[in-house]
Amino acid sequence: MSLLPSNLVPHHFQTLHHPPNPNRGLLYPIPRLPYPRSQTSRILCAKRTGKQRYPSEKKKLKQKQKKTLTLTPVDNKFEGVWRLSKLGVPVHSDPGKDFLGLSPGLLQEIAKVLEFPVASMLPQDAFSIVRKSFDARKMLKEPKFVYTVDMDVSKLLSLEPRTWDFISRLEPKLGLIEHMPNERASGDLISIIHDSKKNPKDIVTRENGRNIYSGSEQSYKCPTIKKTKIAVVGSGPSGLFASLVLAELGADVTLIERGQAVEQRGRDIGALVVRRILQLESNFCFGEGGAGTWSDGKLVTRIGRNSGSVQAVMKTLVHFGAPKNILIDGKPHLGTDRLIPLLRNFRQHLQGLGVTIKFGTRVDDLLVEDGHVVGVRVSDSRDKLQFNSQKLGYDGVVLAVGHSARDIYQMLLSHNMVLIPKDFAVGLRIEHPQELINRIQYSALATEVYKGRGKVPVADYKVVNYVNREDEGPSSNSGATGRNCYSFCMCPGGQVVLTSTNPSELCVNGMSFSRRASKWANAALVATVSTKDFETLGCRGPLAGVEFQMEFERKAAIMGGGNFVVPVQTVTDFMENRLSVTSVPPSSYRLGVKAANLHELFPIHITEALQHSISTFDKELPGFMTSEALLHGVETRTSSPIQIPRNTDTYESTSLKGLYPVGEGAGYAGGIVSAAVDGMFAVVGVSTSASYIVNLLEVSELFQFEPNSWT
Repeated sequence: MSLLPSNLVPHHFQTLHHPPNPNRGLLYPIPRLPYPRSQTSRILCAKRTGKQRYPSEKKKLKQKQKKTLTLTPVDNKFEGVWRLSKLGVPVHSDPGKDFLGLSPGLLQEIAKVLEFPVASMLPQDAFSIVRKSFDARKMLKEPKFVYTVDMDVSKLLSLEPRTWDFISRLEPKLGLIEHMPNERASGDLISIIHDSKKNPKDIVTRENGRNIYSGSEQSYKCPTIKKTKIAVVGSGPSGLFASLVLAELGADVTLIERGQAVEQRGRDIGALVVRRILQLESNFCFGEGGAGTWSDGKLVTRIGRNSGSVQAVMKTLVHFGAPKNILIDGKPHLGTDRLIPLLRNFRQHLQGLGVTIKFGTRVDDLLVEDGHVVGVRVSDSRDKLQFNSQKLGYDGVVLAVGHSARDIYQMLLSHNMVLIPKDFAVGLRIEHPQELINRIQYSALATEVYKGRGKVPVADYKVVNYVNREDEGPSSNSGATGRNCYSFCMCPGGQVVLTSTNPSELCVNGMSFSRRASKWANAALVATVSTKDFETLGCRGPLAGVEFQMEFERKAAIMGGGNFVVPVQTVTDFMENRLSVTSVPPSSYRLGVKAANLHELFPIHITEALQHSISTFDKELPGFMTSEALLHGVETRTSSPIQIPRNTDTYESTSLKGLYPVGEGAGYAGGIVSAAVDGMFAVVGVSTSASYIVNLLEVSELFQFEPNSWT
């Protein structure tokens, strides 16, 4: 593998055609220091929307919207596609959440937009549903299913010519009606790559730094990779998608995973839940599919739901067995029960491409020569002493580990790599009866849930609060001006699970199955923390955030009394800083809970921030603060505590050549979809030969990347 020279990438693609990197400004030229100065990368969370925006933000948004309108005149209203958004259908007029067709109620709303007199005369074949979500906000007169629909003009006119006059009067309206001259369509990654191979005359090659086009200047051919040997470390979303793209393009890929395949991993998790046997390398965090496998399987993302790259990832998941409704659902999720067979299909496809998959294999070290990674040293993950380690040579290594691979961070430091401490969030996981959340969110409509089998989705929530330093109380000495507190990884109809990777540490997360039929709802309530918080506990250096996490995980284990018992406290007791009961409400956590005063867990400024936020959340969701709600300690692994600096164009590490850090563990993603996209674009750093180079320009065109869609 070799670094793609920047002069081979057109300047406008260097700045525009690039996957999201919210922390790009921190990727400054790195000196060879033992660790960087005390500075953290800012995480983007709790994004303000609607009425919560600052006045300056609203003003900028309005200016941007006006500019967008003036830049998109409609040349020909009778070509392309019209996108109709925010079509609200009352619950009583809609078949329900599982129906993805065009109901009479939806056709009625479309007819209103077109001002067409008879909705039943509109041909259903001319319309396709892009998005369907459920809106039960109290500000509405009644809950509605909200649709986004694409209208194919040529098909509509051919099936119903009398709509011509009504289309001629259509005008774009911001956020409601949009004209797209060309239909936005993308396939899954496999079909995109295969289709590009069918037309060799359109190949784009590079020789001696010059672009050579053998077909139309507007067409791009998928590059062909020579048999370059590449190791992908980690089989989470970023590792799987990096392996898929590289293998489809012809690379010789070895996928190395410290944990087990999902079948054995499921048995190991069962042994943990039933017999309290923790397999250090095969658990809720480690194994095929990554930590997201035994979670809710959320597919929501803030990196542009309609971008070509995100759509390619979603359609690839459908190709491997995910239900097609994830392409339409406003809040798509899979659930553990659907992820397991999907991952099995994914694995079999990779093996069919010739990918070598090594489960139960831990990477103990990188093989480095003259500042260039030339391979890895691995051992059986069950061999703690690394007696039978072996060296494997590769042309390059894609590092796609998760945020719990703390030993990998230590190993990277041994090679004098620069790791930047990054902001993240810590807190507690709160659990309510799901019926209570249904009543809070839906009122009388709560009876329509039926444990995930009803007409409306199981109720969830998302709450955010900014806490000023004054709100943290006079005892705060964190030095922070304020912090965001917010709900994270909300799992309706789910359960609380153990995510510890060490018997002496205790941390929890939430998970749900696809139907979300559990009688509990849980979510993390967390507060952002930064270097200043780390320093108050004496945690310094590049792994200060890791030490910060471990401090509270150890304390939680002690408070629970060991044996993976979780310390808990009712919300009302937590708000009053008391422990008034020895018995607590039932919990979905299966390894046992113990009543404890969770004020003893965190520093006072974090505890007070959580208290203040819970009080605020109760105003937004009356009934949220109740004795029926139970807080579980502790939630610490919301995102990676470090970031591994990399070249913004090639994804190559700025410290070691031939190493490509991607995904959540490297500090560049937060969730299944964003991690998959980040891994997919790792291919931009792979050189193929003198004639064929996978570069940023070609890969961006290949996946129809839309730079303006990233948020």
